[in-house]
Amino acid sequence: MGPPRGAVDGRDRRPGRGPARADRLGDRPRRRPRGPRGHPADPGGGLPRPDRRPPPLRRCSAPGGGVPMSTAAPSARVARPLVLTLTQLGYVNKAFWRNPARAFFTFVFPLMFLVIFTALLGNGTVPLGELRVKQSSYYVAAMAAFGVITACFNNLAIGMTFQRESGVLKRANGTPLPGPVFLGAQILHAMLVAVLLVVITAAFGHLAYGAHLPTGASLARFLVMLVVGAASFSALGLAMTPAIPNADAAAAVVNVAVLPLAFLSGIFIAFGNGVPDWILWVARIFPIRHFAVGLQAGFLGTPFAWSDVAIVAGWGLAGAAIAARFFSWEPHAG
Repeated sequence: MGPPRGAVDGRDRRPGRGPARADRLGDRPRRRPRGPRGHPADPGGGLPRPDRRPPPLRRCSAPGGGVPMSTAAPSARVARPLVLTLTQLGYVNKAFWRNPARAFFTFVFPLMFLVIFTALLGNGTVPLGELRVKQSSYYVAAMAAFGVITACFNNLAIGMTFQRESGVLKRANGTPLPGPVFLGAQILHAMLVAVLLVVITAAFGHLAYGAHLPTGASLARFLVMLVVGAASFSALGLAMTPAIPNADAAAAVVNVAVLPLAFLSGIFIAFGNGVPDWILWVARIFPIRHFAVGLQAGFLGTPFAWSDVAIVAGWGLAGAAIAARFFSWEPHAG
């Protein structure tokens, strides 16, 4: 479309006419683009509910025109990680029970040791302070403690190492699932297995050897020590994984760390009143002895000390700090 008749260089040369209007020069204006035909896309809308993104937080002004604050309830921010953890816990539990050999030996191993030690050494009594208890009852408490250690420390340290070296942890870290949720589900499952193992060991010891079961206030203290111990040894199991170079060395490294301390802590050999002081001194440095003594108070009626709970919890916090700093999701080179 050219300029009007008589216009030269954009100017109208007819008498009484001014310059040509600029909006009539050149091509006609283009049509405005059409808007979306439907609702805008919803990123992540097709994902399972636990993996969807939370809705954006709306913000409103505080009363009196103060600093803007979020209108989302704090419970909503807490509930989502909890739901994710419980969902992941279900997957971990399925994977555990779909490996029958692993599940079988997790529960049979402490019971097998209980039968062996009571058959060889459980016919007499052992002095504990002013009490004399049957060695069979002593080994029920000791094997309950050993079962918690194997279910939490050993299984997590070895299992996480195998998953790290096979690339499972690296792939899991690349998913929308937060890392603390993944590890939290592993710890919760280890604690549940440990509690179930203690229940089975206590029932077996009561039926086979007449071991006393904790009741009343001793039961409450026993449960506190059990939960604190299971959580602490789980954290220590995660802290152990950076020290394990590869999957082949996992079982050897873990057993070297656990078995000598188990002997020095009175797990496999009944500790009476005649134990050398240096062995007790070494045993009191580590958490196994304090955990075993805490469980013995429920089974054997020996004095219960909250300092044992505090020491085991302190070791657990130290393990959690080490795991938070050095835990690796990537396979070790070489």
